[in-house]
Amino acid sequence: MVRFVVTVVLLMLLVGCGNIGLLPTSELVEKAIALQLEQTQEQLNQQLDLKFQRFEIKHLKIRQEQPLTIENLPAFRVLGNYDLIFQLPKRQLTKLQQPFEVYLQIQQEGKTWRLLSPSKSSQDTQTVWRSYLIP
Repeated sequence: MVRFVVTVVLLMLLVGCGNIGLLPTSELVEKAIALQLEQTQEQLNQQLDLKFQRFEIKHLKIRQEQPLTIENLPAFRVLGNYDLIFQLPKRQLTKLQQPFEVYLQIQQEGKTWRLLSPSKSSQDTQTVWRSYLIP
């Protein structure tokens, strides 16, 4: 019960302090999506022998920012959509209105953000979070 109360108070303070940069910005969300895409792109390049040159994220729209706590630190579940443009060796591929869901966590010192990626552990149904520093 105490943990829940502390979590609620921290989230209220975090949301209340949104004017000083503690809420995820569009730029931060775009970097998080780019990080996810780069990881996926690397896997596809290896498995399918594709050669993506680069990609661009355009028209990012955040629809929802839901505060929550993950591993005792404040975090956000951010939902929205964006347009994605892939540069292939001989052509350009455009995917419009791609939905996204990212989990972002501000670190204790309040200076850096991390992208969180949920995955189920094979031994039980508890979610294990992978964490990646957003440059």
